Amino acid sequence: MSPEPRKPSGPPERDPTASYNVYRSRPGVRPTEPPEAPGKAPRQPRQRRQPRAKRQRKKWTLRRIIKSFVLAVIGWVALTLVIFLFSAQFLQDQVDGKAKAALNQPGSPIVSPTNVLILGSDLRAKGTKEPGAATSGPSRSDSIQLMRVGGGHGSKLSIPRDTVVEIPGYGLNKVNAAFAFGGAALSIRTLRSYLGIEINHVIVVNFDKFPDLVDSMGGIDFTGGCVISKINGGFANGGYTLRLKAGTNHIDGKQALALARTRKNECNASDNDLTRVVNQQKIINGMRSRLHSPFGFIRWPFIAWSAPQTISSDMGAGGLLGLAATVGVSGSGSPAVLKPDGAVTLPDGGAGLTVSPAYRERQVQKFLDG
Repeated sequence: MSPEPRKPSGPPERDPTASYNVYRSRPGVRPTEPPEAPGKAPRQPRQRRQPRAKRQRKKWTLRRIIKSFVLAVIGWVALTLVIFLFSAQFLQDQVDGKAKAALNQPGSPIVSPTNVLILGSDLRAKGTKEPGAATSGPSRSDSIQLMRVGGGHGSKLSIPRDTVVEIPGYGLNKVNAAFAFGGAALSIRTLRSYLGIEINHVIVVNFDKFPDLVDSMGGIDFTGGCVISKINGGFANGGYTLRLKAGTNHIDGKQALALARTRKNECNASDNDLTRVVNQQKIINGMRSRLHSPFGFIRWPFIAWSAPQTISSDMGAGGLLGLAATVGVSGSGSPAVLKPDGAVTLPDGGAGLTVSPAYRERQVQKFLDG
């Protein structure tokens, strides 16, 4: 038997005589999805994304403007407070333990009267070109002022640096020598004995850093007579020369420091140490006015950074903040000067100024009642 012929592989051939129909799908019709498997949840039909609605901008009403302004002011004050606390806590110098031990225990801030001794040290930074300027060791206090705040009080009393007093352990001498002999501690003991009052806090202002504080305020305004002053020989001798016209002048930090140290004025030969004290008080008032001005408000954070670094004190960040709040509530009153009414020759041959006991008692009582 012959073998059967092999069938060709592949799809079977179509019968050309057979008839068939061709179906075409309609355009735009999606193929039917396969049926879901039994037991599965049916698929949710996809939803078209709706076009995002445009946000309607809020109108700047007067109420909204005021609210935004208030929030900005609160934020600016909070920033200033944080900067001040940081600078006072970590960058401020503290007075030594002897000075802290010499102070009387203060009462509660704001509600209790507090006496603060403010001393201006003439110690200079190393590298200064001023002849005779002390850069280390003992230095004298160029300015001496007492401030009474809290409990409804607000008064100030300045003591001229050449006032003759009894310095414990050193005898009669100018009051500014107490700082040179024994620092802030001896100044506290000397003034407490001389005036017969308690001293609760002490602040020592470093005059070398004082210009930075004034510059952080953008300068201050000073109103007074003509001033031509050559501090330590003026520019020609490595010192500083100050020239101010009569009237109101806007001065920077170096000019303010020179003015605070001026004793001899070539514009007015009658100026003396009392004039210097008055000028120092005008500088402080100018700083206060600048601090409360709109331009000063803009610079509050810069001032908050510089102020604690300009001083040494027995108070930390909290104490200084409490003192500032007390001054803000009760004010610091009008400044008074303990004016000398006589002169005396000291054992070392120098000349000093004296104050009669009766006049001194009256001025001290005004200070305590203020």
